[in-house]
Amino acid sequence: MKKVAIIMGSDSDLPVVSPAIQQLKELGIETQVRVMSAHRTPEAAHDFSKSAKENGFGVIIAAAGMAAHLGGVLAASTTLPVIGIPCSGKVLDGMDALLSTVMMPPGIPVATVGVNAAKNAALLAAEILALSDEALSEKLDAMRKEMAAQVAEKDAALQEKLKER
Repeated sequence: MKKVAIIMGSDSDLPVVSPAIQQLKELGIETQVRVMSAHRTPEAAHDFSKSAKENGFGVIIAAAGMAAHLGGVLAASTTLPVIGIPCSGKVLDGMDALLSTVMMPPGIPVATVGVNAAKNAALLAAEILALSDEALSEKLDAMRKEMAAQVAEKDAALQEKLKER
C-alpha cells in the first residue's frame, strides 16, 4: 500500500494534524509526518514532493496556517494528490489559510478540507488510496456502515425519549 505524507508548516500544527495521524494509523496506512515551510525551507519542500512518488507515497497532506502556501508549494512539484488542511490562526480564525489553500491557480490543484479538519483529510487520502486497494476500500465501507448504525441508534433513543413526553 502507498504511504501518506503529512507535512506541517510548523510543529505548532501538530495538535491540528493529530486526528489525521490517528485515523490513518487506525486504517493501517503508513504515514510519515514532517515539518517543512513553504517560505523558510522551500527547497526541502520541493525536494520532498518531487521525490514523493518514487519514495512510495500516494497522497500528500499539507497543514498550514496564515498565508498557507505549503499545499501549493508541494503540489507544484508533484502530480500526486495534495490535500490541504487550513489551520486556524490567532487573527482571522483560519479564513486566511482557507482562502490561500483553496484558491490555487489552474493546473496546480490542492484539494482542501475545512479549517482544522484533519480527520477528513485523512479519510480523503484513504479514499484516494482505496481506488487501487480493495482491502482498504472494505475498511472504509465498514466505517461508513458503523457511522450509519450509530446514527440509527441515536435516532431510536431520541424517539424513545420523545414518547415519554
